[in-house]
Amino acid sequence: MANKNSKVQARAKRISRIRKKITGTTERPRLRVFKSNKHIYAQIIDDSLAKTLVSMSTLDKEFTKGEEKGKMEDAKTVGSRIAEKAKAAGIEKVVFDRGGYLYHGRVKSLSEGAREGGLKF
Repeated sequence: MANKNSKVQARAKRISRIRKKITGTTERPRLRVFKSNKHIYAQIIDDSLAKTLVSMSTLDKEFTKGEEKGKMEDAKTVGSRIAEKAKAAGIEKVVFDRGGYLYHGRVKSLSEGAREGGLKF
């Protein structure tokens, strides 16, 4: 019988492989994505200071569920809102960290929203 946490362990291995290659600096912080079944979260992290600079999720007070229907549109809205917050904080370039997820669906939608909001990666 397979281990119950094999899915979680496999994702942890993917995250560690990605994090070996990607680090956020002061000039170019890391845009990290986490998704659950209902919500999506994004953080902009400076790894040299080990500090979160900007964060946004579907649970934030600033996030208002408008006419969009579905998680894909919510992810795109979160991406554009985090881009607005980043620009206000003086961040224009980031490194994208997909968090062990495949680059499709909600993760891709969030990154497209961030690009449309003005972030460059």
